[in-house]
Amino acid sequence: QVQVVESGGGSVQPGGSLRLSCAASGSIFSINDMGWYRPAPGNQRDRVASIYSGGATDYADSVKGRFTISRDNAKKTVYLQMNSLKPEDTAVYYCNIRGAAWDLREFNSWGQGTQVTVSS
Repeated sequence: QVQVVESGGGSVQPGGSLRLSCAASGSIFSINDMGWYRPAPGNQRDRVASIYSGGATDYADSVKGRFTISRDNAKKTVYLQMNSLKPEDTAVYYCNIRGAAWDLREFNSWGQGTQVTVSS
């Protein structure tokens, strides 16, 4: 079983910065994609940023140039550096990690979410 735990959320004024972290633990053989999501209408989640096993990254248009995703494979951790935050970035941010467990079964695990509030 794979556990995913986020940290680093909080409250900040517009224009400020926050750094989110997300660590995976458990029976992990390999990690492929790692990403951050936030809620969307219809009980869906919109992808904010992704980072793939080769290091390539992808961002939602709304955060390009402001957010940076990175990963530390040795620590099984993904980060989201959020700069120039806007009130519309306020949301619960969820981490998603996909990979293979030691029994080679694929896993797709979500964290519990961390609140980010941008307000003056």
